Amino acid sequence: MKVTLITGASGGIGEAIAKRLAKRKHHLLLVARNEDKLKTLASELARDYQTAVTYIVADLSKTGAAQMLFDETQQRRLEIEILINNAGIGSGGEFAALSLQSELDMLQLNISSLVALTHLSLQGMKARKSGTIINVASMASFIPIPYMTTYAASKVFVRHFTQALTQECKPYNVHIMLLCPGLTKTNFNNAAGIENEIGKGLGAEYSGSTQTPEQVADEMLMALDRRKHYIVSGRMNRLAAKFSVLLPNAFVAKSFAGSYRKKLGN
Repeated sequence: MKVTLITGASGGIGEAIAKRLAKRKHHLLLVARNEDKLKTLASELARDYQTAVTYIVADLSKTGAAQMLFDETQQRRLEIEILINNAGIGSGGEFAALSLQSELDMLQLNISSLVALTHLSLQGMKARKSGTIINVASMASFIPIPYMTTYAASKVFVRHFTQALTQECKPYNVHIMLLCPGLTKTNFNNAAGIENEIGKGLGAEYSGSTQTPEQVADEMLMALDRRKHYIVSGRMNRLAAKFSVLLPNAFVAKSFAGSYRKKLGN
C-alpha cells in the first residue's frame, strides 16, 4: 500500500498536515512518540475521511530509530510515496548551561533522523522515478540566533541539505520541497523549555502575527500542488527571509545577543 509518512504527527503542524491529507484521501502512516495521541488521531481520521490511517510509535531522537521505523514499513509492505520530515524540537538559553545530552538528542532528531529517513526512502523513489520528500526547516535557518544556538544551526543544515538534494533528485522525477515556518502556535515553546523568561528574551512569545498550524499546513499544500521546491509560510516571514540576506551574520548575531541580554536585564 502506498502511504504518506508524517513524522511528528501527533500535534501541531504535523497533525494539521495529516488532517488535510486525510481529507484528500491519502493513506497515512503517522509517526510520533505518544502512542495515545497517535491512536486517537489515526482512528478519528480513518473514521471521518474513510481512508487508511495507521501509525508507528518511534522516538527519532534516539540513534537507530529511523532505521527501525523504515524496517517496520518494509515489514508491513508499505510503499512511502510521500515523506514529510516534520518532527523537530528546539532549545533555548545559554549553550554552556544547557544539558549536553538534550542538545545531542535534538541534533539526532532534527538532523540525523531526517537524513536517515530521507536516504532510506529515496532509494525506492529513485527506482520508481516518483515520490515526494518534504523537509521542515524554520525561519531560524536564515540567521544565527544566540541563546538558541544549536537549534538554529540544525535548521541551517536542513535548509542547505534540502535545497541541494532538490537538484540531485530532478533527473529521477523525485520532488523535494523545503518548508520554512516561522513562529507557530504549537507546543514548541513548552517542549523547547522556552515558555518562560528565556522565551521573552528571544522574542518567542505568541502574538497576533504568529501563524496557526492550520495556516502553515494550508500554505504547504498550496506550494506542493504547484510543485514548488521551497516555501516560507507567512507573508511577514517571507519578507523577513528576503531581508535577512542583506545583513551580515555577525551583525545579526550581535544584535540578537544584545537584545536578549537587555530584555533579561543582564
